[in-house]
Amino acid sequence: QVQLVESGGGLVQPGGSLRLSCGASASIFSIDVMGWYRQAPGKQRELVAEVSKAGGTKYGDNVKGRFTISVDNAKNMMYLQMNSLKPDDTAVYYCNARKLRVGGYLDYWGQGTQVTVSS
Repeated sequence: QVQLVESGGGLVQPGGSLRLSCGASASIFSIDVMGWYRQAPGKQRELVAEVSKAGGTKYGDNVKGRFTISVDNAKNMMYLQMNSLKPDDTAVYYCNARKLRVGGYLDYWGQGTQVTVSS
């Protein structure tokens, strides 16, 4: 079982920056993939960014070049630095931890943190 707690959301003007944080109750070394997802009203949850245990990263097309995912293994923390924010980035952002299993995987989710980009 992995518990995840996000923080850092809020209201920001277009063009501004925010940094989201996600604390994990288990060692990040025990997690195969960690990521950020977001869900806007009326839309499906979508991948924002993920990082594998090996260090490989993947970003959603809408955030490439603006967002950066990182992890601090010593603190069991994951971060999402968001720059050049746009109104379309408004959503609830969720922290995800994925453990791979034979034939599948286990997903753990945080409670979400609201990000609102508006003037």
